[in-house]
Amino acid sequence: MNSNVKAITQKRTGTLVTLFSFCLLIMILISSSMGYVDIGFKEISNIILWKITNNAEFVSDIPEKFRVIIVDIRLPRILTCAAVGGALAVSGALFQGILLNPLADPYTLGVSAGAAFGACIAILLNLGAYFVSIPLFAFTGAISTLFLVIFLSESSNNPNSAFSSNNLILSGIITAAILSAGISFLKYMADEQVSVIIFWLMGSFASKTWMDVLAVSSFLTIGFFISILFARDLNLISLGEKAASSLGVDIKKVVVVLLVTGSLLAAISVSVSGIIGFVGLLIPHMVRLITGPDNLKVIPLSMIAGATLLLFADTITRAVLVHEIPIGVLTALIGGPVFCWIFKKSQQK
Repeated sequence: MNSNVKAITQKRTGTLVTLFSFCLLIMILISSSMGYVDIGFKEISNIILWKITNNAEFVSDIPEKFRVIIVDIRLPRILTCAAVGGALAVSGALFQGILLNPLADPYTLGVSAGAAFGACIAILLNLGAYFVSIPLFAFTGAISTLFLVIFLSESSNNPNSAFSSNNLILSGIITAAILSAGISFLKYMADEQVSVIIFWLMGSFASKTWMDVLAVSSFLTIGFFISILFARDLNLISLGEKAASSLGVDIKKVVVVLLVTGSLLAAISVSVSGIIGFVGLLIPHMVRLITGPDNLKVIPLSMIAGATLLLFADTITRAVLVHEIPIGVLTALIGGPVFCWIFKKSQQK
């Protein structure tokens, strides 16, 4: 009986993954076709096949400018956007699973604020000419913030015990408030560069390259496999510390590994695209409405759904609106009311 139930569950999960993946593929094609120059699906497919196979016959009747637009301009931006959406959603799923709080996301622990602070320092020092400078500073800021939050939240009475969710959240809020003040000070010191900092903080995928795609995709792949590897332990942690420990889970080890993994995903995302809010908060919550609390289902589906929905939002800002607005502004306008609804619903429960 149990084997039949397990087989049915796996089949349903596989169906959902296939459906979500198909929606993401369609969204990539639609986004690639939209812009100042409309390009058909057939031309896009042939250009992609040409890049994969290096067979010039696929693009023999396609204008050169179409190839440049798709390969050098649109696809790097689209794939970077999808990878960032997936990374933020997986990061949010991990934080919500660790903290047992549906309102948790990369911003809860101050990780995004740390990444933003590091990036602002790089911009203020005018290091933007070097490719790795802003992402490297953002990454360093995020990881430093994480370890500071872990240090503040660790109990001095029993250092070997698992981390308290309340202590982690409170430490994250305090750290984020301090970093927010630091960012305001950096903007005050920036003078003529303040507009660059403000625009970066609002989030954007403009002028992304294949190096950005490679960087985010690499971290996303590693983070995803680590998340799946510890998904069962994350499920057991939701039963309570005593129950998880009795079932052989090293809670402190799992929490630290997943906190670092989620923070790395958030850090690389912020370093590439700037601050994009509410993706890590809303996507895992929406997926749980379909799959339930099992993280073996929530994590992969959140990754695909996050990629699809963020790409959808970026396509609207890039190709539908008269003037492109920063993607972080649009996600905040949409995510804010939904966040209020989730918060009110959790209070009622």
